[in-house]
Amino acid sequence: MASLSQFLLFFSFLFCLKNTFPVLGFQSNFALFPVAKDAATLQYVARISHGAPLGSTDLVVDLGGSFLWMDCNSGHVSSSYRLISSCSVNCSRAKFHDLGSTSCLLNTNCYVSPYNGVTGSTSMGELVEDVIAVDSVDPSDVGQSTTVDHFLFACASTFHLQGLASGAKGMMGLGKASISLPSQLSSSIGHPQKFSVCLSSSTGVLLTGSGDTVFGTKIARSLAYTPLITKQNDYFINVQSIKINGRRLAVHEQGKLEAKLSTVVPYTTMVSSVYAIFSKAYVDAATKMNMTRVETVAPFGLCFSSKGPLVPEIYLVLQSEMVKWRIQGRNSMVKVSEESMCLGFLDGGLEQSSPIVIGGLQMEDNLLEFDIGSSMLGFSSSLLLKETTCSSSLQDSKLKQFF
Repeated sequence: MASLSQFLLFFSFLFCLKNTFPVLGFQSNFALFPVAKDAATLQYVARISHGAPLGSTDLVVDLGGSFLWMDCNSGHVSSSYRLISSCSVNCSRAKFHDLGSTSCLLNTNCYVSPYNGVTGSTSMGELVEDVIAVDSVDPSDVGQSTTVDHFLFACASTFHLQGLASGAKGMMGLGKASISLPSQLSSSIGHPQKFSVCLSSSTGVLLTGSGDTVFGTKIARSLAYTPLITKQNDYFINVQSIKINGRRLAVHEQGKLEAKLSTVVPYTTMVSSVYAIFSKAYVDAATKMNMTRVETVAPFGLCFSSKGPLVPEIYLVLQSEMVKWRIQGRNSMVKVSEESMCLGFLDGGLEQSSPIVIGGLQMEDNLLEFDIGSSMLGFSSSLLLKETTCSSSLQDSKLKQFF
């Protein structure tokens, strides 16, 4: 009897979770959020509309963030947000992976731990719910704006904004947690459990759901796919080998090259042992192409004269030789002056937790589809190879009114 009672209790809990976010009265393909790159911090900033009266707030995009958090006392202040009880199902949902914070006290608020992915700091914040407005959720009426009720996020202190882009009032978490932005919109709007990002040095986009309507079937169907690994709330892919101008590097001795994807790191970083092999091979390839090394500019380790149109091509070989992430030109080099450019791959030090962290520069103008339901990552490699960019694809689509 005890085991049956426990089963029924567990089933009831799952049922409550399933119905925590009511599905709206229609099905949708996607919801979109414009994303701009902040020139000073190189962070990617998305805008969200929320509250009553409806107002906008800028948030730094964090691929590995557990949930959306913001400073609720500055910028747009909503009069409609409601505090969540510590004994509610929503509080349990928010703390599902936080085993040390599962207790509750009657008549107390739910506290969670907003994480600043830029500074690596954690603070305490109250879990709240409010209304958010979502653009273009109805594929039959592109441009329609619809409100989503009971959206959960955390209120953090103003001090927790340290390190974020000027004007940003928090961070938008896109991790696999049950109250991340993609998870909540998938539940409340009813679109597929996936999201896409197409970052740009100018105008990019974050889409939850299917992006075919925005980028067209030609680009969407050209994506290559590799298994997507999640740890905590971060996303990883396995890199079998690295090639520069077709030459395979001897990095297999370093073991499995697990690569974390991060929007809060501006350039790809490698653990020192991998970077040493990579940088030497890159210099060898550059020398064969008659590239001239020049004085380095912090934080970069390798800089070259910008004279000459070509630079070595970098390939991340994934599950097989047939599946490769191609990195070249604009995704590998950073122009630091009229005369010089630097390689946008950095030494992450001896203690870097992941052998490789793929940063924002390498993800720009690359359509990335995070299919959470099937645990697969779709990637286009550089859209420049297809004679387009994230920004121009958006301008050419039916959604250009938003950008």
